[in-house]
Parts: sequence; C-alpha cells; structure tokens
Amino acid sequence: MRIVLYQPEIPPNTGNIARLCAATQIPLHLIEPLGFSIEDKYLRRAGLDYWEHVQVQTWPNWAVFLRSKEPGRLVFTSARKGTMHHLFAFQPDDFLVFGPETRGLPDELLPGDALCVRVPIWGQVRSLNLSTCAGIVLYEALRQTGMLPEAANQ
Repeated sequence: MRIVLYQPEIPPNTGNIARLCAATQIPLHLIEPLGFSIEDKYLRRAGLDYWEHVQVQTWPNWAVFLRSKEPGRLVFTSARKGTMHHLFAFQPDDFLVFGPETRGLPDELLPGDALCVRVPIWGQVRSLNLSTCAGIVLYEALRQTGMLPEAANQ
C-alpha cells in the first residue's frame, strides 16, 4: 500500500498525511509541482518529529512517476465519483492517489477504466479535508487487506 499526493497545495495537509504514513509505515509519494517547499515550517510542524520515519519520494511530474513506479494498481480518489471506499476491494499493492485540495484530480489523469473511490458525504459540505480522506481511505484499505496489525500499540 502506498499514498500518492498529486500536486498537493497546503503544507499542513501534507504534513498530517506524512505523519499518517509514519504511523502506518506506508510510503508517501509526492508529485510536483508542490504548492510549498519540503522545508516549509508548517509542513514540518504538522509532521512533528516523525519526518525521519516517513518513506517519502518526490517526483518531478506524473509521467516520471508512472514510468518509475513499482507494480501495483492506481486507485484514484474523488469527492463525487467512484465506488464508496468501504465497498471497493482494495489490494495490498495499491497506490492510493489523492488530488490537490482546491481542484481534485484532473480528468486527463483518469483513464476511462480508472479505479476510483470516494468517501461518502451526505451533509452540506463540498468535500472533506484531504488529510481526513487519506486517513479514512488508508485505514479501510489496510483493514480490508489484513494489513492492520492486531497488536498495534500493545
């Protein structure tokens, strides 16, 4: 399982997701351009002192990432389309791809046969926070694939 952030824009969201990745030992891929510097103090603050435990790799663009990525399915996320996350059948080698906070994943990134998931929203909001969605989707994927350790924090 891996998390991919396509052109993330808000440092605290990426910092929170990096912390999530450190907590679950899940690699984090960042696709440039980024809306901030990796040295950004807000990014570091959100990740606290966990950055040394994050397996993070930055890619100059989507095409380079695709050419270089390890085997595994790309599972795209959307605020409005796709299978609800708890009904989707995740696999252990999936790349969970999240789009930029203000605009989501561009249509040209999603091939016609793209696997797409969404976290259902039934309240009066347009979307959930990126780091909240990443946590929800990742933990469901880990649960489904048996990758949640039974003895965590014991």
